[in-house]
Amino acid sequence: MIIVYHHNNKVASIFDHQLQEDILVEENHILKTLMHLATLHNNRILVWCRLDCKEQLNHVVISNSFKIKNIMLSYGKGFYIPEAIGYVEDSPFIKVNPSVKYGTFLMSSTVGAIHSETLLKFRRCNFPNDFAFALNSIAKLGMPHGLFCYSEPKLILSTIETVEKRAGVYTLFRFVKQHYRARWVFLLALNFWWHESKVTLLPLLNSLLYKRRSFNTAINLEANVECETIELPSIDVIIPTIGRPNYLKNVLKDLTGQTHLPNKVIIVEQNPEEGSKTSLDFIYSESWPYKVDHHFIHQTGVCNARNIALQQVVSEFVYLADDDNKFDEGLIETVLIKMLKFDLDVISMSYLQKNEREKRKFPLQWGTFGAGSSVLKSKFLANVSFNEVLEFGYGEDVDFGMQLRNVGADIIYFPSIQILHLKAPIGGFRTTFKQPWLEDKIQPKPTPTVMFNRMTNTSEKQLLGYKTILCLNYYFSQEIKNPIRYYKFFIKEWNQSVFWANKLKNSNT
Repeated sequence: MIIVYHHNNKVASIFDHQLQEDILVEENHILKTLMHLATLHNNRILVWCRLDCKEQLNHVVISNSFKIKNIMLSYGKGFYIPEAIGYVEDSPFIKVNPSVKYGTFLMSSTVGAIHSETLLKFRRCNFPNDFAFALNSIAKLGMPHGLFCYSEPKLILSTIETVEKRAGVYTLFRFVKQHYRARWVFLLALNFWWHESKVTLLPLLNSLLYKRRSFNTAINLEANVECETIELPSIDVIIPTIGRPNYLKNVLKDLTGQTHLPNKVIIVEQNPEEGSKTSLDFIYSESWPYKVDHHFIHQTGVCNARNIALQQVVSEFVYLADDDNKFDEGLIETVLIKMLKFDLDVISMSYLQKNEREKRKFPLQWGTFGAGSSVLKSKFLANVSFNEVLEFGYGEDVDFGMQLRNVGADIIYFPSIQILHLKAPIGGFRTTFKQPWLEDKIQPKPTPTVMFNRMTNTSEKQLLGYKTILCLNYYFSQEIKNPIRYYKFFIKEWNQSVFWANKLKNSNT
């Protein structure tokens, strides 16, 4: 690795850690120095480090983190981009858990690293002199094209005292204008006015002078070192099911044909009628090349069913499947090879219905989680579960994905690994469940389970930004056309949703 130490936004020294020798400083600009080093030194890890953190830099973690080339790491006390970015960024990459490796485009100039070949993909971008701004711009541009970006606390051996300098409001508006659609700067200004009583007309007008940045280069997933022969690990499969035995039987047949067989298939069959019997007799009448662990329960709900199944997992990996999947014989082998070769924690696969087309072309950090189309390392199951507060609501998969991120697991979407979702006609919520708020005179808006999910898994600014968008969009689909009357009624609906979300939260604890 080559380390660029900087002080007061200028290069202080450069050190080749591999050769244990200094490199002559020819340029004060940090990013230009890194870019120049990338052109001279092929296949090297480039590190930036604030001079006062020199003795705390964890060289071992940096070296071990680059098993793949398309990675960008950083860490600092706080972030350069202020929390108000949540007004326009509705993704899990904002509410960062600073105690674990966490996927985010929020980069720090304190300490960080990127591979030389990856950095060179951005050489045609005209970045500003502000190094911290440029780092965040690289991450924001790169993530949708396959750059894996992380906040990694292990880059530093001890606590950082100095807080990362925050961008001002003018810089924030500029960042939004250059990396989002133009309308978002207006929504950003509206959010500042509504939620903070701040008039940001001048920053808004100033941002209009800048064009949106473009970056269309694919950053392919590439191993940094050659992999040895891979011995595939064991894997269990969990399948919740209710009332569609024929579909489930076909899934078991697809699993039977796998080139790498599962160790165990855990099936949780639900039937709410007391005294009812299983409709899956074929599990016992036919032979299977793996163990079938069948649980028959009278409680409905996919969260409960999946949690029961997750407690039975004994293998190194687990595939969370649905009972109406269709996939080829190489699915499990392909996924496990990818996970081992690139050292991945979670893979979510393409899960489209017939005649749908996959638009994405390469693996990327995923903003959600596929509860019926994902494989993960079983070691994470000790700290995560499907939140049964969300049973018969929405968002249990999003919440599960956030739990994974908060224990240090990143979710990578692989569009090339495809599962056909047959979307069985009797799918969905097949039992009647009446939510307690359905009798309220004022109905909550949004649905309390959605509000609970957002209150739990998004930042305060993200929640307020969602409130703004919901208020604007909902106006055109409801009957009250007087804006003042509508706004007052919307606030009542919103508060009702918050009330029920807090009750769900209390029942969860």
